[in-house]
Amino acid sequence: MTRITGIRTHDVRFPTSLTQDGSDAMNKVTDYSAAYVVLETDEPGLAGHGFTFTIGRGNDLCCAAAEQRGRPLVGRDVDELVGDLGRTYRDLASDSQLRWLGPEKGVVHLAMAAVMNAVWDLAARRAGKPLWRLLVDMTPEQLADAADLKYLSDVLTRDEAVAMLAELAPTREQRVAELEAAGGYPCYTTSAGWLGYSDDKLRHLLREAVDAGYRHVKLKVGSDLEDDVRRLTIAREVIGWDANLMIDANQVWDVPEAIAWMERLAEFRPLWIEEPTSPDDVLGHAAIRRAVAPIGVATGEHGMNRVLFKQLFQAEAIDFCQLDSARLASVNEILAVYLMAKQFGVPVCPHAGGVGLCELVQHLSIFDFVAVSGTLEHRVTEYVDHLHEHFTDPCVVVDGRYLLPTAPGYSARMHEASVARFTFPDGEYWATAGLPA
Repeated sequence: MTRITGIRTHDVRFPTSLTQDGSDAMNKVTDYSAAYVVLETDEPGLAGHGFTFTIGRGNDLCCAAAEQRGRPLVGRDVDELVGDLGRTYRDLASDSQLRWLGPEKGVVHLAMAAVMNAVWDLAARRAGKPLWRLLVDMTPEQLADAADLKYLSDVLTRDEAVAMLAELAPTREQRVAELEAAGGYPCYTTSAGWLGYSDDKLRHLLREAVDAGYRHVKLKVGSDLEDDVRRLTIAREVIGWDANLMIDANQVWDVPEAIAWMERLAEFRPLWIEEPTSPDDVLGHAAIRRAVAPIGVATGEHGMNRVLFKQLFQAEAIDFCQLDSARLASVNEILAVYLMAKQFGVPVCPHAGGVGLCELVQHLSIFDFVAVSGTLEHRVTEYVDHLHEHFTDPCVVVDGRYLLPTAPGYSARMHEASVARFTFPDGEYWATAGLPA
């Protein structure tokens, strides 16, 4: 019998603020960080790896909360844990004292994501499969039982979830073959568009993106209107008018301001405006969507839980759902959002602007196409070309597509040397370079 013997958490921070990577109108100084969790077992070579994403200060709080969240797993039988991933999730979620600190939001929910990401990674490694394949091989009933459907029965019941999944189950392998033949799952790049970049750097990176085969690129906006006009003019000059241009305000506007700002930027024909206002303002998003159509509205990277997504769908507030693999409570809650998105006909284009998020979302998008949505129409997943070298099984993007992962797990394991070097505050980098601003 293999058992969980311990949980280790690491406050890993990368100094991306030095190069303005990740800079936007709301978050001007960002040090991409991971509250990194390792579930250790007594079987040599077997462990589960997971994380949640932050941008610097406060990452230590997530680590402390993750240690609390994961402590009940110590001593448990691994096969029992991974044999019923819905039960494992519900056991952890039922801790009422930790739940009181949320509930299902904030640091404790980020911690739940980190721990359950490690559990799902452990399950996939135990099975010898990449996470997407583990999910694709699960029956509709197993997937529905793993999904967190609590508070959702007014829009999605377990029977409806099973029926949706069963409809596509016989043709799953056809879609796997389709992705393999096409060279992978389509993605867009944000790497050119950070707000702190100079115009020259913007032009250079946009040209690189076009040359690399991207037909979708995203730029940050929202700090200064005339700056936005200038930068979007450069973008259209470089990528042309046939490529898709998306823009992201990162929550900086009030609702009337978002509508007025988009009236000016509409001339650049953006596919969507992302996070135009507070991520919790469902009716505000609905008002913006009505006002800026046919430009789409996208949000979700700060969507705190599945109930918020339910309301966004019910209110017809968004055109694109951008769930985050490290903010929602791992695959269990993500499954519920994907199923609701299918129910409401909203395409899911996951957020991945952060350390390790690309590694995770590739699995989710592949699973969505193969087992849930069955289509690539209006679907494209974010890719940011930063920090992949710190992962043992990094994502691979060729010609604007994520190649299908083949290594067992959730692609979440970091190199031990990277963890040691960038652990805050005592790792080699931070000890010699000093603390972040």
